[in-house]
Amino acid sequence: MVWGLKRSQWVAVLLIPLLSALLLLTPAADLFTDTQRLSALLIMAGMVLFATSALPEFVSALVVLVLAMLLSLAPAEVVFSGLTSTACWLIVSGLVIGIAISETGLAQRVSTRFTRYLESSYARLITGIVLMGVLLGFVMPSSVGRVMLFIPIALAIAENCGFAQGSKGQQGVVLAAAFGCHLPTFAILPANIPNMIMIGSAENIHGWTPLFAEYLLLHFPVLGALKAALLIMVILKLYPDTPVRQAPLHSNGGFSGRELRLLVIMLGTLGFWLTDSIHHTSAAWIGLAAATLLLLPGVGMVSARSFNDKVNVSSILVVAGLLGIASLINYSQISQVVGSRVLDWLPLAPGQDAINFFALSLAAVATGVVATLAGVPATLTPLAEQISQMTGFSLEAVLMTQVFGFSTVVFTYQSVPLMMAMPLAGVPIAHAGRLCLILAALTVLILLPLDYLWWQLLGWI
Repeated sequence: MVWGLKRSQWVAVLLIPLLSALLLLTPAADLFTDTQRLSALLIMAGMVLFATSALPEFVSALVVLVLAMLLSLAPAEVVFSGLTSTACWLIVSGLVIGIAISETGLAQRVSTRFTRYLESSYARLITGIVLMGVLLGFVMPSSVGRVMLFIPIALAIAENCGFAQGSKGQQGVVLAAAFGCHLPTFAILPANIPNMIMIGSAENIHGWTPLFAEYLLLHFPVLGALKAALLIMVILKLYPDTPVRQAPLHSNGGFSGRELRLLVIMLGTLGFWLTDSIHHTSAAWIGLAAATLLLLPGVGMVSARSFNDKVNVSSILVVAGLLGIASLINYSQISQVVGSRVLDWLPLAPGQDAINFFALSLAAVATGVVATLAGVPATLTPLAEQISQMTGFSLEAVLMTQVFGFSTVVFTYQSVPLMMAMPLAGVPIAHAGRLCLILAALTVLILLPLDYLWWQLLGWI
């Protein structure tokens, strides 16, 4: 190693000055104020550090948070908003629930039933995990809840298949579970928050609400099924391994008292999550209430020692740093500045269906990078009528192009469920970051043209 630097650190040392020069020396720099340019530089540097793993992830998070405060780029309540966000407390509650599922043996019990059907080959294992995640999207309309329940089970399946902690097989199973229950499910109408934001804003602003069946038919074949297939192929390529049964799997009898108590708490938590439209209590506080019950002596099944040993504070700092980046983007109004110029930059014109479709889809992806996934419908829905007039597309078609954008995750900070899944599984977030970049590239290169052809076949454009 030259000068004691690792390859990832050399990549960061080269990328940060190069991207800084591109930001400062191109005409795009004129769009921003001095403070916005400084914020953009810090955000870009933080994203490079996270993407390359040049520093330990929690150190990268602290670098971003500390520099944002020292440079007075935003108030403390903005910079450290990740620590007060519902996402942070969802992760804490998810970690506690995960410990309980593992320590009571419930994860092992459920995983035993599935392992015998999946362990014959690694390809079958990864495919089965992804398909289980997709199916959960039809019955559980919360990607956060799916991650919290599915990750402990996936870890137990990995253990049953002989994959050690940190092995490629274990990482592959975790990524299949996390991505499988999240990315393809954007093609299922009520399965994720951005979908619901798009529905609500489209109904309030434009008076249109898509039907479940038409939404599924338009998006699931390409952005659901084919994206799941791409996910499986990429994981098999990046994380090859071979399942090895460690010991015969036997049924361990009926449920124990601890397992039954955990089932009652989990079913109650799930029930409150599914009925949040009635009681309007955040999923984070419901999850935190469940975690508190699990920690109470005599009621729960997570000891103080287990909590201290297994709840990783560094993972919470990583999420706080990533959410801090997202908050800084919003506070500095970088997304608004870029969004106000998007329509001027896009080559939109009536009769150019292919160019219009590709431009709108890619604009939605870019919006997700600067405003996170939930920011895509919030930013683009109010512009739909104007875009419809510029392109000749129907209002409904313009609104539906958003789905390609908020279902394409370029960086992990865009997606709270993915940021939650990695700490829950104890897998470095850099693995999710690499998979996001590869899937995003393949989605644009392969699925975007196929999506256009599918829309044409259905008569949407």
